Amino acid sequence: MKRTPRIGIALGSGSARGWAHIGVLRALAREGIEPQIIAGCSIGAFVGAVAAADDLEKLGAWVETLGWQDVVGLMDMGLRGGLIKGDRLITFFERNFVDRDFISLSHSFGCVATDLQSGHEVWLREGSVSAAVRASIALPGLLTPSWQDGRLLVDGGLVNPVPVSLARAMGADIVIAVDLNSDVVGAAWRNRPEPERNTENGSGGWSKRLLSRFGRNNAPPTDEPEDEPEGTPSMLTVMQSSISIMSVRIARSRLAGEPADVLISPRLAQLGLMDYHRGCEAIAEGEAAVELALPSIRRALGR
Repeated sequence: MKRTPRIGIALGSGSARGWAHIGVLRALAREGIEPQIIAGCSIGAFVGAVAAADDLEKLGAWVETLGWQDVVGLMDMGLRGGLIKGDRLITFFERNFVDRDFISLSHSFGCVATDLQSGHEVWLREGSVSAAVRASIALPGLLTPSWQDGRLLVDGGLVNPVPVSLARAMGADIVIAVDLNSDVVGAAWRNRPEPERNTENGSGGWSKRLLSRFGRNNAPPTDEPEDEPEGTPSMLTVMQSSISIMSVRIARSRLAGEPADVLISPRLAQLGLMDYHRGCEAIAEGEAAVELALPSIRRALGR
């Protein structure tokens, strides 16, 4: 008797754009497609862990009501290793979503991190799920690295932004991959309001919010002149653009050598690195991308 193929999904990195993964998984579920294997990187690890614990709808309900004040409230600021320490975020994650061992999850789950000292790709598949997610989302410069088993781990997007290879290694026969960054190179510049430093919702506004969390007396020192040239980008615009270029280049290379059976690419260029409060938009784009990819998905599944 022919064995039913095991379906895996590889959820890619992309910071706030990662809420699109919720829409992708919802749309697949409506088609009766439920991956048995979930591999995640960075925000894909965050959403993937929740999905593997069968709590996706709870996460979706929270994301859809998330305001930027709520996002800022989850940030515990620090300057050692990153702007955000991450303790408050992970405590929230454990309390509301996943605080368990990998073996107790409803679906097979794994996530990707990067060993900052050796540069090696690290697959996390055992022990504490929240600790693994904490390592996978540690975006350099933004979130402090995580020590695990003597290794200093950071965001897996540095080495494997769309972890098709991990899904295959976990036993997936058919892999559906979600690439969040296919259209984002240059988007931070195209979408940047002018003048940026006076905007409330752009990356410039986010930079001010982040740095204001230090308090006036504790703000990090700077040698920059008070009057910056018109058009000088904010710290987060520079970071966002750099990360986008890096992610796109690495993802294209990895996917060329380790192709998915189906590649879903939500159109997310309008969303910035820190636009976690725009979850409804991201979720809708994820659902729309699945609708466009349905013929390819059905062919891959033999339907």
